[in-house]
Amino acid sequence: MALYFAYGSNMLTARLKARCPSATALGAVFLPDHDLAFDKISADGSAKATLAVAKGSRVAGVLFELDEGDLGALDQLEGTGFGYDAARLALPWQGAPVFARSYIAPPGFRDAKLRPYDWYLGLCVAGALEHGLPRDWIRRLIATPRCPDPDPARPRRIEADALLASCPAEWRLS
Repeated sequence: MALYFAYGSNMLTARLKARCPSATALGAVFLPDHDLAFDKISADGSAKATLAVAKGSRVAGVLFELDEGDLGALDQLEGTGFGYDAARLALPWQGAPVFARSYIAPPGFRDAKLRPYDWYLGLCVAGALEHGLPRDWIRRLIATPRCPDPDPARPRRIEADALLASCPAEWRLS
């Protein structure tokens, strides 16, 4: 079994399980000395979430356990080597450090002018609410500048809309 730290759209258990059927949420966790940024360049022209080193800051997310085979599939889905680099992060968990896989965009794959699509940010917020992340963290996510997706037929958008429609109404961005 492997550990995975989700901090973006994969925090929503249904989204991650659709990609990695063995995924089991262990709970909320905080990555020290990092910050969250929505500036990872995506092939769809929008921004996705990534991590940046930031002494004294912390990122709220969800720790998942999954099979090694699913970890390989996740590497492929996240575009390891083509936008995200796989990272081994130390996280405090139940009084001891654990190491978990996550993904970080290298400098050449970041653009601060980009915005996440509303559906992508909606997945992030729904996942944060599902796992009881702190209200101030959820408010920060909700306040992130976002833009509408210009392509109503985009497969990722259709998938996200279906996932969000199955969530409680209070988990959805308005």
